Formats: sequence, C-alpha cells, structure tokens
Amino acid sequence: MKVHNFSAGPSILPQPVFQQASQGILDLNGSGLSILEISHRSKAFIEIHEKAKSLAKELLSVPDGHQILFLAGGASSQFFMSALNCLPQNGKAAYLDTGSWSSKAIKEAKRYGQVEVIASSKESGYRHIPKDYIVPNDAVYVHFTSNNTIAGTQYKSFPECSNPLVCDMSSDILSRPVDVSRFGIIYAGAQKNMGPAGVTLVIVREDMLGKVDRDIPSMLDYQVHIKGDSMFNTPPVFPIYVSLLTMQWLKENGGVLAVAKRNEEKASILYEEIDRNGMFIPVVEKSDRSLMNVTFLLKDASHEAAFLNLCKEAGCDGVKGHRSVGGFRASIYNAMPLEGVQALVEVMQKFEEQKG
Repeated sequence: MKVHNFSAGPSILPQPVFQQASQGILDLNGSGLSILEISHRSKAFIEIHEKAKSLAKELLSVPDGHQILFLAGGASSQFFMSALNCLPQNGKAAYLDTGSWSSKAIKEAKRYGQVEVIASSKESGYRHIPKDYIVPNDAVYVHFTSNNTIAGTQYKSFPECSNPLVCDMSSDILSRPVDVSRFGIIYAGAQKNMGPAGVTLVIVREDMLGKVDRDIPSMLDYQVHIKGDSMFNTPPVFPIYVSLLTMQWLKENGGVLAVAKRNEEKASILYEEIDRNGMFIPVVEKSDRSLMNVTFLLKDASHEAAFLNLCKEAGCDGVKGHRSVGGFRASIYNAMPLEGVQALVEVMQKFEEQKG
C-alpha cells in the first residue's frame, strides 16, 4: 500500500532523493566509500558542500553581501544565536508572536537584550497573523516566524519596515519566492522542505555582525563559522548531502516558482474540501492559512478515532494534530505529490458518507 506522509517533520522528501541518498550510503559516486565515512575535508565532500551552498544561493536568489552557512543544532539553536550575535545588551529587538516557535525565540532573546513583543495572536489561539502593529524605529531587527507548523498560519507578506528582518523559515523555506535582500538573517531547519533533520540553513547579511560587545563562544559565533566556511567543527555531512540532492530535485522540477504554483494548487484542493465538508471545521482565518500545514477539526470530536482509522486504511500517515492543540494537521510540503492530497480528500469524503 502506498503511504502518504503528512508528518510535520521530519517529513516527506522526494523518492528520487531517497534512491540517490541510499546509493551514496553504499558507494558515493563510484568512490568505493560511503558518504557516512568520508572525511569532511575530502575533495568529495568539499565539492558537495560548495554545490549545496551554490544551489541554495541560486534557488533563493541570495544577493551578494549575504553568507550561507550549514550548521547543526536546529532552528531552536538559532533562537539564541541570532540574538547573541546581533542584539546588544543595551539594544532592543522587536518580535512578533504567532505561535509556539516564535514564543520560544522570544524567551531565548530576552537573555541578551530588551525584547519588545509588538504583536501577538496568542489570545485567539494563534489562529491568525497580527497585522496592526507598529515597528519601533530603534529596534535593531524585527523577528518573526514565516510559517507556523502547529497553528497552521503563514505570512502572505512580510513586515513592512526599514529595520532588518530576522526570520525563522524552517517550514516554508524553498516553497515560494522570497526577497532575501530584505532580510538580515534567515534560518531554517532542513527537515521540512530542504533535507533531513540534522542541518540548519542560515543566511546572514554581513553587516548584521560585529556590533555586539560580548564574549561569544566560538561555536555560537556566526563570524567564526563564516571564516571557517561552516567547517569550524565537523559539519553534518550526510544531511548536507541529502539537502544538496533535494535542492537538485527542486531545480530539475522547475525551481521555487514552479513548486510555489504546485503548493498553491495542493492547498487549494484541501482547503476547499474542509470548507465544503460539513464534518470538519477549519482552524485558521482564510487570509492567513498556511500552504504547508493545513489544520482542521471535527465538528464532533468523539469521531476522531474513526477518522484516523480511515486515514490509516488509506495510507494517510501523520494526520493527527500536534499534541498541544489536538485536531488534525496535514503537512503538504514541496515533496508531497498531488495524489497524496487527493487521497486525503477522498478519506474526508468517505468519512462524510459514513458519519454525515
């Protein structure tokens, strides 16, 4: 039976990437060595690393003046690394609170300087993106989370201000075009659209750095990692390799513009069924619905087990909502084919026939 992986992360990756990666584990490009055992200083891996940086720059149209890093520690490490490197002790940063991950970023940043939460959707259960707020002119940066995996909300346009933007793009990186020139820092855990868990893409504008007066541990210093070309210590070799394969797949399939169109089509089909089907309730305001993580509820929560059983029978895995909010969540990242979304829609229609 075909299994459709709707998990929020680690999540679905393209089948050709699995095939190529498995071959690389056995024998990397005919070298007789596995990607799991080659030196990170070897010619073979340096070539992989350089290709991955180059392809990330190409796909995201990263302008000059920005550095690309592949770091360990996940996006959660970037909650404090971004503030540690860019927020002076006597400085202020503006934060937008739109869910669990942004609230965790706020908590970490408060260790290093003044944090002003300029808007929050917490009172609504994070069911919308705040729109009426004022960005302080003296904020050294504005931090936000572009897509909220738990709540199922997504920024359709980014904050309009002259302040540098710092953004956690973990769950929608490479899913739509982004004007990187507007950002001081973009960071993204790979395990949604770019690769497996274990590596984090960081894009940092050079003029964001060198402005704080504190002793930064070497492993947490962006400038150290830039100088070492992401190899100050042994980098996450295998996740970088799989990320390269995933970005190559994306380029071969039309790049970010083409995948954005496919993502819009998939999300439209699923949201239309949620709105039509009387058994389900959408969670998020229409204007802020995520194209990556579709959240919804049952009108009668007592039927939850029955619906999940139907999902299991149809091979729709990972539909149960996050433990903190319940309900259901279908994550439909770049690698989710249209047939997967159609399979879930058919389950919802079958459920309506049985219980409606």
